[in-house]
Formats: sequence, structure tokens, C-alpha cells
Amino acid sequence: MRALYFGTYERDYPRNAQVISCLRAAGVEVLEHHSALWEGQRHKLAFGPRVMARAALAEGRLVRRSADEADVVLVGYPGHIDVPAARRVARGRPVVFNPLVSLEDTIVSDRGLAQPRSLRARMVGLVDRTAFRSVDLVVADTAAHARFFGERFEIPPDRLAVCFVGAEDHVFTPGPRREEPFHVLFVGKLIPLHGLETILAAAALVPEVEFRVVGSGQLDATMGARPTNVRWEAWVEYERLPDLYRSAGCALGVFGTSDKAARVIPNKAFQALACGAPLVTADTPAARELLTDGRDALLVPAGDADALAVAVRRLAGDRELTDEIAARGRETYVGRASEPVLGARWRALLEGLVNGRA
Repeated sequence: MRALYFGTYERDYPRNAQVISCLRAAGVEVLEHHSALWEGQRHKLAFGPRVMARAALAEGRLVRRSADEADVVLVGYPGHIDVPAARRVARGRPVVFNPLVSLEDTIVSDRGLAQPRSLRARMVGLVDRTAFRSVDLVVADTAAHARFFGERFEIPPDRLAVCFVGAEDHVFTPGPRREEPFHVLFVGKLIPLHGLETILAAAALVPEVEFRVVGSGQLDATMGARPTNVRWEAWVEYERLPDLYRSAGCALGVFGTSDKAARVIPNKAFQALACGAPLVTADTPAARELLTDGRDALLVPAGDADALAVAVRRLAGDRELTDEIAARGRETYVGRASEPVLGARWRALLEGLVNGRA
């Protein structure tokens, strides 16, 4: 079976790298028709005039390609603007969309980068609706997200499927835990979704524990007033992340209170589980699809700095509990979100669609 991974998707973004890696490991021949657009752009999905001009050129390059050698076309993230080109290139072959997010939900509701009902918001909404409603199958990262897509874009259930994000198994592996003083690790973009304010407030309540924040983004300015026990690195090499997880006393997921935050399991959570780092994240419908509080993670109310501080103190003071959460988290990852599991899921979805059984 041959799948064509298509569009202006960001090649190094974990969701894309993971899907391609999973499919190839599952025996699917993955071809790529890629037109660079997002690489090197700090704020993805910005959609300013310059980006739109570059996007028009990128789409022109895409439609000159052919999908004749593929059985199915898979549009990567962020590929919302690529769906019309994908349909044209597919020439009747099934088109699958791997959206990860709704553009309008992300740009307008979550990040506040466009005012509701503004021209920009309406344009983004049009791109969203066109993409989601004109493909044969939308593959969401959680069931909560699939329900949201179905309701928002009136997508029939038989055109929706779910496959977790996972992590790259060859990168994020368990290993000997480095003997360092217990510290808390957060890795990710500094955006509202992640609940940075909650993390910093929790750190202030646990001054005896070091918090390490790795990442940058929309909320960089917030770090200027961080508590003294919070160490910040704006960027580290991707290859260093597994060692950071393995040396951490616990790793943090997301704690934002938005509707979108309740629908996602972030890549950082899968990476922590894969490396055997104890995970603390918000208790959300999406998290409950994978995790059980007190078994393979500690789940706390979203936006609750006090509860997060209690969870951190609980792990810092109980090495046995920390080791149990880490081991069971790793078991959950292997059984539910490792590359063999996700690869088999993705292959079954594509084969079912090609064979008319989706």
C-alpha cells in the first residue's frame, strides 16, 4: 500500500514525523509531496499577508504534482489550506486529513490572535470549513477532539476517526534515571493552552522544589516575573529532550482552562510517558481517554495551582509512588500509544478507506 503525505506540513513537527514513522514501520510505503511554508516561522498559523503570499506560491507548486502512484492522499499538519490542492491532485483517490487542530479554534478562541467576527477570523473560519468538510476522513488526536470537529463542521461519524499523537519511539526511550535532586520539568510552547500562569503559581507555592521550563512563545514576557525557583531555557536541541525527561522528578502536561485544552493530550505528555518520567497533567476528558489518576499519572483540576503544588509535593516526598507512576505510565504508553500500536491503527484506517470499509 502506498500513501502520499501531502502539503505544506511542517516536516519536523512531531505529529507529522510520528505519523510518517508509524506508517512506514507498519509496512506502508509513504511518499511525500511537500512544499515548504512553515519551516523557520516562529509563530505558526499566523496567516499574515507575507505568509499568505508564500502560501499561494506553495499551493501552485503542489498542484503541479501527481498522486498517480499512491492509493490514498494524506494531508499533514498544518495543512488546512492544502486540502483543495490535495483533492485536485488525488483525482478521485481518497483524501485523509490529519488536522490536529481547528484553525479558528486555535487562532481566535485559544490564542486570541484574531478578534471574533473580524475579517481575519472569517477567512480562517472559511479555510477551516472547506478543509474539514471536503475530505473523505478526518483523523483526530483524541475522541474529545473528534466530537468537537463533528459538531462544529457537521461531519458524519463515519468520516471521523481517532489516533493518538504518541512520540517517536527511536528518540524517546526509557533509560537509567540520572540521580539529580527532585525537580519539575515543563517542555513546550509558552502559549495560553498550556496554563503557564498555573505552573508558575504552583512553583511559588513549592519554593523548595526547582521547576525547569524549556520553551518559548506567545507568553515569553510572563517569564520575566517568574518565581526564583523557576529556571528557564528558551530552547534546547531536540535530541536532548529524552535526557531531560529521564532526569526529572516529574514532567508536566497542560493546565489551561480553555475548551481546547480539555480536548488535547499534548505531545509532551506522550514523550514523558515514553521516557518513563512521572506525569502530572490536568484532569480533562481527553486525558481520561488514556490516563487513570493515581495509576499512570497524577491528574489535577485545570487551572488549579494549589492542586498542582500538592501533586508535586506528593511525588517529591514519596520515591516509591514516583517510581510506580513512572513504570505504569510507561506501560500505558507501550500498550496504547507506541509506534507499533499507532502504526497498525493508521494502516487499518487507510486500508479501510481504500477498500471502501471506512
